[in-house]
Amino acid sequence: MEARQNLGIRSGDTVRVWQNIVELKSQKQANKKEVVSKNVRKQAFEGLVLAVKHGTEPGAMFTVRKVASGVGVEKIFPLYSPMIESVEVLRRARTRRAKLYFIRRKASRDQKRAMRKQIVMPTAEVAADTSAPAEVSAE
Repeated sequence: MEARQNLGIRSGDTVRVWQNIVELKSQKQANKKEVVSKNVRKQAFEGLVLAVKHGTEPGAMFTVRKVASGVGVEKIFPLYSPMIESVEVLRRARTRRAKLYFIRRKASRDQKRAMRKQIVMPTAEVAADTSAPAEVSAE
């Protein structure tokens, strides 16, 4: 509790959140009860902190955004959740806003701009094939 309170997570920071993921497997055997096995693994979620709500109070939350396979993914984490193993602050950034929600629109705008700059040019072979039909000689 004390360690998370002293982290001082702010908007603009890049963090890596290690969380415990619980996987449940159920197996039903013949004429017996259903057996449920529990597997716990750690998974990291690394991204930019968009917002911190309620400071370091018991109900404090922080929102982390990352881009996975070209799709923006956001997760909201309770600061003192027992499912969070640890939080690492990788990089600090100086921001002029408390909430960085504008990053959502900015990322999509930059992506669209980059796609507009890409010009699709047909290759020389494809252009030659479509311009004139090939003549077939019957010898």
